[in-house]
Amino acid sequence: MSSDALFQLGMDLDHGSSTAQTEEKHSRRLRPSREEERKDFFCERDGVRFAGTHLIVDLVRAERLDELDHIETTLKRCVEVAGATLLHIHLHHFTPNGGVSGVAVLAESHISIHTWPEYGYAALDVFMCGATNPRLSIDVLKEAFTPGKVVVKEHLRGKEMNRWKTGSKRRSTEVSASV
Repeated sequence: MSSDALFQLGMDLDHGSSTAQTEEKHSRRLRPSREEERKDFFCERDGVRFAGTHLIVDLVRAERLDELDHIETTLKRCVEVAGATLLHIHLHHFTPNGGVSGVAVLAESHISIHTWPEYGYAALDVFMCGATNPRLSIDVLKEAFTPGKVVVKEHLRGKEMNRWKTGSKRRSTEVSASV
């Protein structure tokens, strides 16, 4: 995989690497104002503070899972309705079965898709933080792929982090072993 492809996927960005140096040359750091320093992109729902909402979505008996342009348009529409900010999309079309794997990289995180058109199955991750509503993307997916069944599991990422509740900037030494 080329370094450009790795850069598009957000990889190979260690300080000092060629892609990181390219990114560093083209970006400026501005000192944030006091208001911006306090701003974060964490979420809060029912008094619970967390990093973001992660939806695990399975589409069963779905259609159009091998149509690259349709998938790209659908991902863009998911981003739009959820109120997120698209940075870029990278999709790969596999042969001979026509499956697609890809990611829409967002300022608020990502949407990834992996399709198996020969089985009518697609697996998606929709992870967003900030003032977005990732659940709105589910109706877009239903309309675009007309699945016979949709399974959605939701996980509030980072809600276990005690430091967010207490305001401490120290890293938690606890490790969660739950699966």
